[in-house]
Amino acid sequence: MTEGNFVDYVKIHVFSGKGGKGSAHLHREKYIAKGGPDGGDGGRGGHVIVKGNKNLWTLFHLKFKRHVKAEHGENGGKQRSSGAQGADEYIEVPLGTVIRDTETNEVIKEITEDGQEFMVAEGGKGGLGNWHFKSSTNQTPRYAQPGIDGQQVDITLELKVLADVGLVGFPNAGKSTLLSVITAAKPKIADYEFTTLKPNLGIVKYRDFKTFVIADIPGIIEGAAEGKGLGHRFLRHIERNSTLLFLIPADARDIKKQYDILLDELKRYNPELMDKDRLVAISKSDLLDEELKAEMKAELDKELKLPYIFISSVAQSNLTELKDKLWQMLNKEPV
Repeated sequence: MTEGNFVDYVKIHVFSGKGGKGSAHLHREKYIAKGGPDGGDGGRGGHVIVKGNKNLWTLFHLKFKRHVKAEHGENGGKQRSSGAQGADEYIEVPLGTVIRDTETNEVIKEITEDGQEFMVAEGGKGGLGNWHFKSSTNQTPRYAQPGIDGQQVDITLELKVLADVGLVGFPNAGKSTLLSVITAAKPKIADYEFTTLKPNLGIVKYRDFKTFVIADIPGIIEGAAEGKGLGHRFLRHIERNSTLLFLIPADARDIKKQYDILLDELKRYNPELMDKDRLVAISKSDLLDEELKAEMKAELDKELKLPYIFISSVAQSNLTELKDKLWQMLNKEPV
C-alpha cells in the first residue's frame, strides 16, 4: 500500500430506500363482480449498512464515493402480493473505523470486529394494501398507504489504525527506520522532517511464531494537540494502541525535555492516553561511546521515572531486547 493510497478520513451522504406503495386493487373475476379489496403491501426500502472487513486497511476505496443509495421498495400488487424489498447497500470499512454524524461530529458507532454491521440509514416501511382497511362498515376501501420515505444522513468515517504498539516521536527521530528493520514494512525514509505523512503498519515477528503489530505515527511537533503540523490527523491513531514506544534520538539536546513535550501533547489531546503503558527507546545509540552512554544512563535513571532502552536501527543493536520488552508489556509479563 503506497502512502498516497492511505486514506483515513472520508465524508459520505447516504440515502436509504423509500418504501413501496400499498395497492388499492379490488378483486375482479368473470363471475365475481365485487370480490372486495386484495391490494398487497409495498416492500421495505433498502437499508444503508456499514460493515467491518478485516481484509481492508484503508478507506481508499471510498475516497471518490460521495453518495451511497439503497434501492427503493417495490409497490404492492393484486391478490395480496407484496412488493419486493429494496436491496440493502453495504459500506465495507477496515476494522478500527469510527462513524460520526457529520453535522454534530458525534460518534455514532465504532467498527472493531470482522463482519460487524451497523445500520446508518433505515429503509422506509412499505405502505399497507387496501385489504388491511376492510371492515364491516367499509367493505370496499379504495385507498392504501403510501410508502414511507427513506432517510438521508451525512456521515464521516474516520480510521484509527489497530496496532498493539504506537511509535511516538518528533520528526526525523528514526521511527520509519526502526519499523523497516524490525518488520517487513517499507516506509518512506529520508533525512528530513515529516518524511512520514501517513501511519505505516508493520508486523513484528517474535519468538515461537508469535507476532504483534506496530504503527509508525507521523512525527509530533509542539502544538500538535491544537492542530499544528499534522495535528489530529495522526494523534487519533495513537488512541487504539495499548503500548506507546517513545523514540528519542541519542543526539537530542535534552532527552527528558523531549519526552515531556511529547507526553504533554498526548495528554492535551486525550488525557486517557496517560493510562497506556510507555517505554522510551533512545535511538541512534551507535553515535555514543561507552563512556558517554554510561553518563546518559546515570542521568536518565535520576530524571526519567520510566523504563528505557538504548537501540540502534542502523547497527541493529538491542533490537531483540526491545522486542522482548514490548512483548512483556503487551502480555503483562514480569519484566
